[in-house]
Amino acid sequence: MLRVPAPSPATDPLPLSHATADGGRYARTIIQGALGSVFMFFGSLGVGWLASVSELRRWPLLIWLRHEPAGDIVCVLLLADGGMLLVRSWLRLGQQFTDWGPEARRAILTATMAWAAPLAVSIPLFSRDVYAYIAQGKVMVNNLNPYVDGYDQLQNYLQTGADDLWARSPTPYGPIFLWLEELVVWLTGGHPGFSIILFRLLALAGAAMCIYFGPKLAELHGINPNRALWLACANPLFLTTFIASNHNVALMLGLALGGLYFAATRRPLLGILLVTLSVGIKPITLIFLPFIGLLWAGREAGWLRKFAFWAATAGLSLGMLGVLGLVNGLGFGWIGALGTQGAGLFIWYAPVGLLGMALYVVADGLGFDGGVVQDLVYDAGKAAAVVVVLFMMFRGGYGRIVRRLALALAAVVCLAPVIQPWYIVWLLPLFAATGIRNDWQVRTVYAVTSFLMVYAIADQLDIFPYIDIDLNAARLLAAATAVGFALYLVFLDPRTRRLFRRKYMDPADRRLF
Repeated sequence: MLRVPAPSPATDPLPLSHATADGGRYARTIIQGALGSVFMFFGSLGVGWLASVSELRRWPLLIWLRHEPAGDIVCVLLLADGGMLLVRSWLRLGQQFTDWGPEARRAILTATMAWAAPLAVSIPLFSRDVYAYIAQGKVMVNNLNPYVDGYDQLQNYLQTGADDLWARSPTPYGPIFLWLEELVVWLTGGHPGFSIILFRLLALAGAAMCIYFGPKLAELHGINPNRALWLACANPLFLTTFIASNHNVALMLGLALGGLYFAATRRPLLGILLVTLSVGIKPITLIFLPFIGLLWAGREAGWLRKFAFWAATAGLSLGMLGVLGLVNGLGFGWIGALGTQGAGLFIWYAPVGLLGMALYVVADGLGFDGGVVQDLVYDAGKAAAVVVVLFMMFRGGYGRIVRRLALALAAVVCLAPVIQPWYIVWLLPLFAATGIRNDWQVRTVYAVTSFLMVYAIADQLDIFPYIDIDLNAARLLAAATAVGFALYLVFLDPRTRRLFRRKYMDPADRRLF
């Protein structure tokens, strides 16, 4: 079993205890966060993603919300204010306890459920990937190869609500999720509303696994599990990108965390099985396997034993994936599909993406091929990520294996040209379970969460193109509202502004953390 020394006070300053919080204080905070989620639910009625064939488009209320400028403006404001109110409630919840004992666990679980419930019944927000899942399920039902055939092979595929950007791309998902997509479409006949409900249930199952296994991993590391739960799973990014967005990465991460926990508690075969199932959802969690092998090898393992257990872990996992490929007849087609996803794409706030675009402009202005320079930057970022992963595999103590995995995954995420908000959610449970100090580390979590919530609120809005308010105007309104709320939290709010300062704790407040 993985056992690590108890962290220093700087790592996790509060011991487990039975001290309680003022129930009235955190009850008000939970209600405020639930109100924010309810605002987001009503906002989703007007600007959430709907398929063109959805019956909801014929509801009188939604017709007004989606086809009248006043309705869209109301929904944009509700979405932006609701999302940022959820951020404030999460920050405030962390301030409510004189200790992170059992009362904190009950409050955090209550908050997580109360804040998640309105999002679980909302129209998909911040991403339309769930409609791509439906389209890919139809590809499977029609006996096409999703690693070769895009969903543009389907008749009237745009009516499914899927993004045309990926219509000609092979799916990047593993065989397990392909079967789930096929099963959902088979059960619902491809009906978008019923399909979304089933995919949301899968996302909720993944979120529940994260909520269950995340604190258990924290306990193994001597970290307060309740604080870890608050940092990672009550986090607004977790709730919105995993639940409101219906992302399959919720199930992917839940299975991977479960596998990591079982491997750390001397049940390596069960751990490998769950991580392999996670890879079968989305292959990014292949990065977990070498660290699972290190846990299996044990604390005193030499290099020969480590290599033997790495080989055994890879053999078992890839063997299971090979069997799955034989059963569905698609083999390891997902490997080739991975290289075609997002080629040339970047997001401006991703450091490597921004650098690549800047050098593209400079090279193009000097008469060189900017595209080649951009690709070189992106390839250099990928190579640097591989170096970090290898370093974390080969260097570090047994008690820091999960932390080393967190750093390796962080390198893969942060050195990519595209960093989606849900990529950061992959990292939160791992870092929270291994210790986030109450200094620049926790302030970074606050800042990144706030920034990415602002970005998500303003990024993807489903705006009817034939009304007086266009998409750019709606995004500008959403961004201005969310940024204004964020600036209030950082500089004006008497409760939250101190959280973002270098010396944000008064001596009387030190026990709050």
